[in-house]
Amino acid sequence: MVKLDETLTMLKDLTDAKGIAGHEKEPREVMRKYIAPYADELFTDGLGSLIAKKTGDENGPKVMVAGHLDEVGFMVTRIDDDGFVYFQTVGGWWSQVMLAQRVTILTKKGEVTGVIGSKPPHVLSAEARKKPIEIKDMFIDIGASSKEEATEFGVVPGDSVVPYFDFTVMNNEKMLLAKAWDNRIGLAIAIDVLKQLKDEKHPNVVYGVGTVQEEVGLRGAKTATHTIQPDVGFAVDVGIAGDTPGISDKDASSKMGDGPQIILYDASMISHKGLRDFVVDTADKHNIPYQYASLAGGGTDSGSIHLTANGVPALSITIATRYIHTHAAMLHRDDFENAVKLIVEVIKGLDADTVKEITFD
Repeated sequence: MVKLDETLTMLKDLTDAKGIAGHEKEPREVMRKYIAPYADELFTDGLGSLIAKKTGDENGPKVMVAGHLDEVGFMVTRIDDDGFVYFQTVGGWWSQVMLAQRVTILTKKGEVTGVIGSKPPHVLSAEARKKPIEIKDMFIDIGASSKEEATEFGVVPGDSVVPYFDFTVMNNEKMLLAKAWDNRIGLAIAIDVLKQLKDEKHPNVVYGVGTVQEEVGLRGAKTATHTIQPDVGFAVDVGIAGDTPGISDKDASSKMGDGPQIILYDASMISHKGLRDFVVDTADKHNIPYQYASLAGGGTDSGSIHLTANGVPALSITIATRYIHTHAAMLHRDDFENAVKLIVEVIKGLDADTVKEITFD
């Protein structure tokens, strides 16, 4: 078993935390613990997004670095007479990755373990066995014999249901496997950016943010950005890794370990050209690896950040990740560390004149 260093311990604590959209308290408290030593001020907005302020030049531009606290999961909707729990998805799920997976239901009485089930293939027709089971036909088995017993366990409609997985360092120790990389890696980036800036002079005010409810519509980013009123915004998130069998460069060209992704375009925004060019120039200047990526569907918190108030120059910087929106995803530690390095160097260069120049590029 690999001994966890300081960074791996933080990553484990962040990914082990349970927090679907609308119930982000646990990851928020973990982020608070790790970012507090590097912040001058720490507060939340009305929806629950965590905002850590680090002042360089109090008269300089405000720079927002935002990851989201929430992960994809489920919510209990009803319990049948036999004690089986039915649910709705919270965030995007593909039905083929769900069956027979362990989950944790968060109740007022404590955590309850369950497994996602459906009709066994043995009782299905040959034709039905060829088709994926629909999510509406799935349930969670918590080992209860009746609705009353399930209620005694503490399970009630509205409870959060979180995927279960243990943080794992692979044999190649750069490869890290965990639940909720989407988007606890963004929180880790925000934390380490403030950490790296602790004793650095920088010409601005930096906000490290953990937003809520990204997976259901980029909602927390709206309120957090309205609270901060930044001059420049970065969303830090996961992106698609294209280095697995069956994926061609035209589907996704990014490779794990080749550097953070600079997002050119997604369904929520066109990246701000002036800011994008400045980030790329900074990466080239400091020999920090990066790769370009675009997504025809999906988006990040930049989609909300850039539309706040009079408009905010914004860019998404992401980490190529395999198997997102499942119980376990994988990413490369070097990409995380290079994303932090890149954003720190960018922030050190974002003075008032540069922001003004970027904004109208």
